[in-house]
Amino acid sequence: MINRKSSKLVLILKGTANRSRFFTFPAYICSMTFDVKTIGIAGAGSMGSGIAQVCAQAGFQVVLYDISSEMLTKAEKGIAAGFQFLVSKAKLTSKEQEAALGRITFSNQISSLKAELIIEAVIEKLEVKHQFFTEVAAINPPTTILASNTSSIPITQIAAKIPNPERFLGIHFFNPAPVMKLVEIIKGESTSDEVSDFCFDLISGMGKTCVIAKDAPGFIVNRVARHYYVEGLKLLEENVASLEDIDGLMENFGFKMGPFRLMDLIGVDTNLSVTKSMYQLFHFDSKFRPNRIQQQKVDAGKFGRKSGEGFYRYE
Repeated sequence: MINRKSSKLVLILKGTANRSRFFTFPAYICSMTFDVKTIGIAGAGSMGSGIAQVCAQAGFQVVLYDISSEMLTKAEKGIAAGFQFLVSKAKLTSKEQEAALGRITFSNQISSLKAELIIEAVIEKLEVKHQFFTEVAAINPPTTILASNTSSIPITQIAAKIPNPERFLGIHFFNPAPVMKLVEIIKGESTSDEVSDFCFDLISGMGKTCVIAKDAPGFIVNRVARHYYVEGLKLLEENVASLEDIDGLMENFGFKMGPFRLMDLIGVDTNLSVTKSMYQLFHFDSKFRPNRIQQQKVDAGKFGRKSGEGFYRYE
């Protein structure tokens, strides 16, 4: 909507019925109008389901898509448990819990993934992301904002095969999304300023702390944090200390979790995938080299909390 008096583009973000947020940008920058009512999320793993919970709690209609009906069932139970936890802590009422759950649609049909904003949280493989966004772009208008929750793949690489790349960006939540406040907003080479600014305000309105990051492998947090995992694994590999001692030391030093407990929470497989991606993107720099101990865990299906065992066992 253009405000003729001020020659500004007014972006309207609609969440809960009693709360609208307005953002303005110079009219000459862009002719697009953003009116976000529904947010589509692809991938019903721990990250995708966590993002769905955050968006639904903020008052948006949500479509959570996954090809696996089993994953969707698991996600629905996990989201319900997440809301119930908030109720038990008096951070949400039972009525608000019911309303939030009612705003989420679970689907294994990609044709149902029609929204004003779509966030992808699928496997960290470029070809998979390209295929997904090609299909989604074909069933949505060019005004739909497309975003990836990738942890390490450059946004410009993903956007390369997407129509209208100016509406594509990275929106990187951290796991668990309902708990972690930080979200990286990543601009690709073609991402327009108004799209990144709009998404910054949208996600901030969900109670998150956003930071704009330039498009580089690992962005900010994963590039810095990668050595926390890599060096922890090297210490274990060289028998400098046990994983329990390494974790205990770092936690006593002030970190909320040691590297091994954190890898189990994130997913040992997911963490390894990011390390491999960054190793390749940094032209096989040895400081990002994946560790054989972590690879063995993945080969054995020991993915961490989600599989019941990783570096630790979980009941």
